[in-house]
Amino acid sequence: MTGLPAYRVWALPGIPEVRTGDDIAKLIASAATADGLPGLADGDVLMVTSKILSKAEGRVVQADDREAAIDAEAVRVVARRGPLRIVENRLGLVMAAAGVDASNTPAGTVLLLPEDPDASARRIRTGLRDTLGVNVGVVVTDTFGRPWRSGLTDVAIGAAGVRVLDDLRGGTDAHGNPLSATVVATADELAAAGDLVKGKAAGLPVAVVRGLSHVVVPDVGAGADDGVGGADEGARALVRDAADDMFRLGTSEAVREAVTLRRTVREFTDDPVDGGAVRRAVAAAVTAPAPHHTTPWRFVLLESAESRVRLLDAMRDAWIADLRGDGFTEENIARRVRRGDVLRKAPYLVVPCLVMDGSHTYPDARRNASEREMFVVAAGAGVQNFLVALAGERLGSAWVSSTMFCRDVVREVLGLPADWDPMGAVAVGRAAVAPPARVARDAAAFVEVR
Repeated sequence: MTGLPAYRVWALPGIPEVRTGDDIAKLIASAATADGLPGLADGDVLMVTSKILSKAEGRVVQADDREAAIDAEAVRVVARRGPLRIVENRLGLVMAAAGVDASNTPAGTVLLLPEDPDASARRIRTGLRDTLGVNVGVVVTDTFGRPWRSGLTDVAIGAAGVRVLDDLRGGTDAHGNPLSATVVATADELAAAGDLVKGKAAGLPVAVVRGLSHVVVPDVGAGADDGVGGADEGARALVRDAADDMFRLGTSEAVREAVTLRRTVREFTDDPVDGGAVRRAVAAAVTAPAPHHTTPWRFVLLESAESRVRLLDAMRDAWIADLRGDGFTEENIARRVRRGDVLRKAPYLVVPCLVMDGSHTYPDARRNASEREMFVVAAGAGVQNFLVALAGERLGSAWVSSTMFCRDVVREVLGLPADWDPMGAVAVGRAAVAPPARVARDAAAFVEVR
C-alpha cells in the first residue's frame, strides 16, 4: 500500500477551557508538543473550531434575548420557518441564526462568530511559526446546514496558508473530457475531515491533518499571511458573489427579495439578453390575478435590432409631432426626446399589451368604465410580476409608459390586432452601473387602519 495517496487526521487533546485574552496559538503549541503526540510539522493543516476563537477574542456577549443578537449580526433574512431563521451575516455567510450560538457558553450569554475569521487564522499561523518554527495551514471552522441535504457539516469560515479553492477548469478528466466548471472547495473538505475526529460534544476543538502539504501555501514570512498575490486569499474566496449565486433567494422571503432587487435601470451593457429568461419572466407574469378568470395580457418581444429601431423611430416621430402641436420649442423637444432615450439603450424590448377578452358589457358607462379599470389593474399586476421575475433572472429593466401615448402607431408598426392596447414598453438588459441606494420608505406612512 506504500505510495498510495493518503493522509492522517487526529484531534488534538489538551486544549483547556478558553477565556477572553487567551493566545490560541500558544495553547495549540503547548498541546501539540505534549508527550506522546506527534507534534506539528511543515505542511500540516490545523482545523480550529470558531467557538474557541470567539471566546479568546471576547465575542461572548450578554444576551438574554438571542433573537436580538441575531438581528444585530444579520444583514439579510434568506428564509424563515417558525423560530428558525437562515440569514446572511456581516461576513457574507448564509447560515442558521447568523452563527449566534447559545451552547458551550454560560447561561445568559451567546457566542458571536469571530469578527474576522481570516485574520484570526493568520494570527494562529504566525504564532505557530514564531513559537514552533513550522509552516502550517490554518482553517477556522463552523457548522452549517446545506440546502437540499439533511444533516450538518463543518465548513471553512476562515483560512490562512491554505489554498482554499482548487481550480481545475481548463484541465481534462481521465477520459480527456474538458473540465469547464470544476472548482474544488478544498478548505471545506479539510474542515469536514477535521470534524470527523473533533466531534460536536467531545471537547476537542482542534484537529490536525497531515499528508496534504500540497494545499499549504509556502511560508515566506509575514507577507505570506497578508493574502497578497492571491496565493493565500482566505476563506472569503469561498463566499459566492451575489451576482453569480443562482440560489441566493430563500423560501418565504424569495418574492420580497426579488421585489427589492427590481430596480429601474437606465443604462445597459451591450450584453445580449437570453430570450429564454424573458420567456420565463412572461410565464411568471401570466400568473397574476385577473377578473372573470380571464387572461388579459399579451407580451410582444422585440428581439431583433431592426424591429426595435423601426418601432422607436416611429414613436419618436409621433412624439415630436405631438410636442410641436403642444407648442414646445425645438430645443425643448430635443431635450425631452433625449431624456426618453432609455428604450434605445436597451438590447431587448418588450411591449406588454392589454386585451379585454372576456370582459363584461353593461348598459351604463359607469360600470363599463369600472370593468376596464379592473382589467388595467390586472395588466399592471402582470407587468409587475414580469419585472420581478426579470430581476430574479438577474436582468435589469425599465418600464416606460411611452407606447401608451401612441397606441395606433405601435399597433401599426408591430402589426398588432386593433384590440391590443400597448401598456408602455419594458427595456431589458444588464445594468451598466449599480443603481443608487434606494430611498428608504416607512411602510407605516402608507397604511391607514380602520
